[in-house]
Amino acid sequence: MTVPPLAPARDPGRFTGPDGTADIAVLVVTYQSAGDIDALIASLRPEALAQSIRVVVADNGSTDGTVEAVRAHSDVILCETGGNLGYAAGVNVAARAAGSVDALLILNPDLVVVPGCVAQLRRRRAMSGAGVVVPRILDDGSRTYPSLRREPTLFRALGDAALGSRLAARPAFLSEIVGRLSEYDHPHPVDWATGAALLVGADVARKVGEWDERFFLYSEETDFLRRVREADGTVWYEPEAVVRHSQGGSGTSVDLDRLMTVNRVRYAAKHHGHLYAALYRAVVTLHEFARSAQPAHRAALRTVVAEQTWSDLPRARRDLPAPRAGAVSGAIIVPAHNEAAVIGRTLDRLRPLLGSPHLDVVVAANGCSDDTAAIAARIPGVTVLDIAQASKTAALNAAEAVTSRWPRIYLDADIDVTALAVWETLDALNRDGALAGRPPYAWDLDGADWLVHAYYRARARLSSTRSALWGAGIYALSEDGRARFGAFPAVVADDLFVDQRFTSDEKLIVPTDAVRVRVPRSAADLLKVLRRQSRGSAELGAGTASGTLAELLGSIRGPRTLVDAAVYIGFAIRSRHLGGRTADTWERDDSSRADGHRTEAAR
Repeated sequence: MTVPPLAPARDPGRFTGPDGTADIAVLVVTYQSAGDIDALIASLRPEALAQSIRVVVADNGSTDGTVEAVRAHSDVILCETGGNLGYAAGVNVAARAAGSVDALLILNPDLVVVPGCVAQLRRRRAMSGAGVVVPRILDDGSRTYPSLRREPTLFRALGDAALGSRLAARPAFLSEIVGRLSEYDHPHPVDWATGAALLVGADVARKVGEWDERFFLYSEETDFLRRVREADGTVWYEPEAVVRHSQGGSGTSVDLDRLMTVNRVRYAAKHHGHLYAALYRAVVTLHEFARSAQPAHRAALRTVVAEQTWSDLPRARRDLPAPRAGAVSGAIIVPAHNEAAVIGRTLDRLRPLLGSPHLDVVVAANGCSDDTAAIAARIPGVTVLDIAQASKTAALNAAEAVTSRWPRIYLDADIDVTALAVWETLDALNRDGALAGRPPYAWDLDGADWLVHAYYRARARLSSTRSALWGAGIYALSEDGRARFGAFPAVVADDLFVDQRFTSDEKLIVPTDAVRVRVPRSAADLLKVLRRQSRGSAELGAGTASGTLAELLGSIRGPRTLVDAAVYIGFAIRSRHLGGRTADTWERDDSSRADGHRTEAAR
C-alpha cells in the first residue's frame, strides 16, 4: 500500500458534510459527555487542515446538554440513537452515517487529539497494510497508559488473578495487559488495544461487519479486533500518533464493574467451547474471590457465580419519545388486592404512556381494606374500579368489561415493569401475529436466604420456565388469542390457565426490558408462594413433575448444581404436601412488600 498524500481539506479547519467522500470519518459515541465533547471537537479541527474529515457523533440519550453542545457545531453530524444503547451499538449507528470514506477513526469523547495524530495513524496504516492502527494514549499526568492487550487465555487470566498489577513486566503468557514499558516505544503488531482510539480501514470494517451489540460496554473492542485478525487483518500500534485520555470517561459504578467481569466470561463463551468457557469462568471467579474484601469485587463475585442475575446488568435501553408513546394501542389491566404499598410505584412507571388516547389503563381494586383504589385514582389517565369481592379473576373480568382495546396486558400490581417493556409488548402483539406473549423477567434475590437462592438457581436452569407465560406477573393477549376462552374462570393460577391455551409457537417472549420480580426472602415465605402455585397446578391438572425432574437431573453439572436441584425438589415436595390441604387464607408473601418492593407473582 502506498502512503496517501495529505490533500488539503476543502474548507480548512472545518469538517466535511454528509455528502461526497472524505479521507476519514471520526466516529464518537457520547453519553452524558457535555463536559468533554467541545475539547475533542476543537482538537480535531487542526487535523482537518491537511485532510478531509467528517465527524459523526452518536448520542446515547444524554440529558446533560451533550446534544446541544454538539448541535452548536454546524459541521458535525449528530445521530441520536433514541436511548442508551451501549458503546458497540453507538459505533454501529455512527458508522452507518459515515458515508464514503477511506477509514473510520473511533474516538472516546473524553480524549483530545494531539496535533498530527490522525495523519500519523494513516501513514502507519499505509506503510504496514494494517487493518487497524491504535495510537499511544497519555493519561492526565502525560504518562503512557498501558493500553495494549494480548488475547485472553486461561493462563493469562490465571496470571492476572494471582498477580494483579504486580510484576507488570511478567512473561506474556501470564498477563493480558502489555505492561513492559519498552513495548510502547516502537511500532509493532498487537492482538488488541483498549477501544478509546482506533483507526479502522473502511474496507476492513465492511469485511468484519458491525460491532457485537451484545457487549453493551467492555469486551466489545476485544471481540471486534479478534474478528479483524480472523479476517486476515492486523492490528498495529503507532507510538508517534498520540491522544490524551481522561480515564474513566464511561463512568464508574459497581454495576459497570460487574458488567466488565461478566463480559469477560461472555467473550470466552462466544469464541470457545463449553468446557473452556466454564474453566475461564472459574478463573474469573477466583480473580474476584481473591479481591472480595473490596465491595466492587465482592459484588462482581456474586454476579459471576449467579448467571440468573446477568439480565440485571446494564444493557441497551431505549427512551420512549412522546410521539411513540402516543402511538401505542391497547389496554393494561391491573387487578389489585390490598396493594397500597406498591400500586403507586407500579403506575408511576407507566406515566410515559398514561393519557394516550389509544391506551386504556384499568386498575381493578378487589376486596381492598386499604387505600389501593384511592392511590390509583389520584393518577391521571387511570380508570379505577372498586369491587367488593376479593377475587383476582373477578377483577379481570370486570376490567375487561370497561375496555374494548387490543391487545391487552394483564399486570400484577406489585410488578416492576418499564413503560418501554409495556409499549414493546403491545407493539409486538400488534405486529408479529403472536396470540400471547410477555416480556422477559429477572429475579431480584437481594436479601434472600441461601435456600431461596439455591431454589431459583435450579429453576433458572429449567428451559420450560423461560418460555411459559406464567411466573412473570405479566402476560399479554391479542384479540384472537383472547378469543380462545370466555370469561376468566375462578382459578388460583390465571396465568397458568392462560398458558395452557397456547402452544409454544403461539407464544412470544418479547425482546425488551426485563420485568423485575422480587422473590420471597425466606424459605417460609417461599413455601407460601409455592403452596399456592401447587394448588393452582393441581386445580388445572398441570402435573409436570416427571418432566421437571428430568430437566433438573439434566441440569446437574457438579456438586453445587446437585445441591440446588435437591433444594428445588425439597421445596416442591413440601409445597405439594401442604398445597393439598384446604387453605383458609390466601397465602401471599408480604416479606418483600414491607419496603415497597415487588414480590413474585402467583403462578
